[in-house]
Amino acid sequence: MKETVGALAGALLESEKTVVFTGAGMSTESGLPDFRSPGGLWGKYRPEELASTEALNRNFENFASFYRQRIATIGEVKPNKGHLILAEWERRGIISAIVTQNVDGLHQAAGSKTVWELHGTLRKVRCQSCGKEYPAEMYSTETACEKCRGKLRPAVVLFGEMLPEDALSAGMELASSCSLFLVLGSSLAVSPANLLPERAKRNGASLFIVNNTSTHLDRLADGVIHASIGEVLSAADELLALNG
Repeated sequence: MKETVGALAGALLESEKTVVFTGAGMSTESGLPDFRSPGGLWGKYRPEELASTEALNRNFENFASFYRQRIATIGEVKPNKGHLILAEWERRGIISAIVTQNVDGLHQAAGSKTVWELHGTLRKVRCQSCGKEYPAEMYSTETACEKCRGKLRPAVVLFGEMLPEDALSAGMELASSCSLFLVLGSSLAVSPANLLPERAKRNGASLFIVNNTSTHLDRLADGVIHASIGEVLSAADELLALNG
């Protein structure tokens, strides 16, 4: 691991434009469950029953209860060491942007400014009918829009919905133009988000993957590390400081 972390630090120093791509594993060190690992959220629930457009339309009571619980959970957690290091790296110009599959808002809470949320956010809810947005906190007591009385739903991408065009387009452009693409905590199992690392590599970028388990793109990567994201970023940050 030490050698690969050294290679990552070297790539960060040399890169003119670094894009970081984060998945659920980025936030597990804050205490949030991921989705697809053993014990993950989709091991306990069937996503189509609780996190889909069908659930929103046909089983709204269970849908709202599930998301009330998720919104309450993210309200109790804080950014971890990895989130804070990424925010500091952005401030120092080491990374250019974060593209995330996460909906917890922890990158912004840590201080990151340029964050593209491919799957939306649990920090807001919106009316399914008129689109009016509200702070997520109100979902604990209210599930109807104050304006039109339509159903309120979290501002996330549900199963059966398309990704937001602005975030996906930004992610594609960043992947096409970066010189280093760093994956943190993603199984790279969800399309079309998992196309971004391949796009970056195809356009000449270096690719590093930090994840607890193997991914199908490990074979393309310039470096793969199966370890704690916080530990890896901390070690890389120490090496950057020595060369800084």
